[in-house]
Amino acid sequence: MRLKDKVAVITGGARGIGKETALLFAREGGRVVICDVDAQTGQAALEEIKACGAGALFYKVDVTNRAEVAAMVDGAVQKFGRIDILINNAGITQDGFLTKLTEEQWDRVVDINLKGVFNCSQAVAQVMLNQGRGKIINASSVVGVYGNIGQTNYAATKAGVIGMTRSWAKELGKKGINVNAVAPGFIVTDMTSKVPEKVLDLMKEKTPLGRLGQPKDIANAYLFLASDEADYVNGAILSVDGGLVL
Repeated sequence: MRLKDKVAVITGGARGIGKETALLFAREGGRVVICDVDAQTGQAALEEIKACGAGALFYKVDVTNRAEVAAMVDGAVQKFGRIDILINNAGITQDGFLTKLTEEQWDRVVDINLKGVFNCSQAVAQVMLNQGRGKIINASSVVGVYGNIGQTNYAATKAGVIGMTRSWAKELGKKGINVNAVAPGFIVTDMTSKVPEKVLDLMKEKTPLGRLGQPKDIANAYLFLASDEADYVNGAILSVDGGLVL
């Protein structure tokens, strides 16, 4: 039980990597607070988490809305007394080549993937500062390190997440708060279902392990960074990409 009695807030926790992480954390003894913009899917995920025997809450939250984020954080503290772990997992893609990318596409991706991480981290960090301990883990991406055709907005936000991660690691590390990021490669989720099959096949060929990642691969990385085993890991960007970029 690597997370026994620890309280984890997971954004984008209703599906994909977020849901897989919530279930894994519950099985490892954690108490889980998930948030998502999809209330129906979120409630269904909540029931699965509770079936693991874990204490759990669901909040319908748009991470770009600071009032909704604050209400979730307050509710988690009122229910469980503390927040030990924040997984900033929520994110979207709205792809397009530079010359065709709309301002709306740019703004929406930046708001959720970058400002959303800032909003949630700022709210939870104050709780963790009062506790003198905590773990903040951010979802970056391999494209945030190396870029990708047609993903100007997404790559920019994921590179920004890396910059925030390293800045916060320096600011908060001395206060007992570890801040790290995971940079997934191509993972089989609803997000990658929009990618043409020939592109996914190419990614498989380029990956030394010969396959795309599964949500559990990222959930396991989150678990390590959230656990006491990673107490001396701070400011790291953990690539989980099957060796794609070697």
